[in-house]
Amino acid sequence: MRSSTKSFFKEAEHTPGFSFFDRLHGYVYARWPYFYIGIGTGEHWIARKLKPVVYWVGKLIAQRGNKKGDKEQKKRATFADSYHGKVVPLEAAEQLVTIDQEIQLTNLEKVIPYPVAKDIILKNPDHIVALDCPCRVVRKNPCKPLDVCLIVGEPFASFVAEHHPNRSRRITPQEAVDILRAEHERGHVHHAFFKDAMLGRFYAICNCCSCCCGAMQAHYHGVPMLASSGHVAWVDPDRCDACGVCAEHCPFGALSLNRTTTVDHTLCMGCGVCVSKCAKDAISLRRDEPRGEPLEIRRLMHGQPA
Repeated sequence: MRSSTKSFFKEAEHTPGFSFFDRLHGYVYARWPYFYIGIGTGEHWIARKLKPVVYWVGKLIAQRGNKKGDKEQKKRATFADSYHGKVVPLEAAEQLVTIDQEIQLTNLEKVIPYPVAKDIILKNPDHIVALDCPCRVVRKNPCKPLDVCLIVGEPFASFVAEHHPNRSRRITPQEAVDILRAEHERGHVHHAFFKDAMLGRFYAICNCCSCCCGAMQAHYHGVPMLASSGHVAWVDPDRCDACGVCAEHCPFGALSLNRTTTVDHTLCMGCGVCVSKCAKDAISLRRDEPRGEPLEIRRLMHGQPA
């Protein structure tokens, strides 16, 4: 057994309620992420040939992951209850990869509105690995570059680096910031991902394009795998010249043009891509309290209100 595998299982032993099934699930997910995501996105031939079986396994994972639910809640559980992403604007994403101390934040229901997988426990937060994005790798014509998934902290970073040496590389926090900024410039969305089988907590920042990302495509089809950043976009009509650039780049299809740009707040996830694309500074992000609290790690560390 590799040292990183031992570290993962040792950490699992100290994770409350983490069962043998969870350990096995976590190992499979982290050891064979391209197979796992290929099944989840339907790109792998097994997903197409054995669709009922794949659906049953996904339902089982959701029900086992929803540990706090009663029998009826578990029957209604979806995959999103155990595996989900939180939209984080660029500045908040940068905070997650530049933390210089270990932290433990639990009971984040207002930030991560899911029944499970909502803790932020960062051990060795400066241990970061850039991994070839499984969602992009499994596509026939993926977006480039591939190495844009950032695995943050231990035991996750070492596990990925040791088991996927040809598809990953260790990077510094500054290199992680550089990747985030480059992906933001490409119009991609930063998601902080949480998974029950990954010790029930935050483990990665994915930089997602709408054409490759399995979670975004699930979101479009009504599976709530993504939580809003807690913000929505607002347009200043006096500044907007209706050039259409922001609408062209909006990954959630929330912007449209008339005499000015309008925002459908039911679709907007508060990613901030449109803000950076507007040459007139006509768009800004504003807090929308019903959508939950932002994942701003430094504020949460100091218990400051949103």
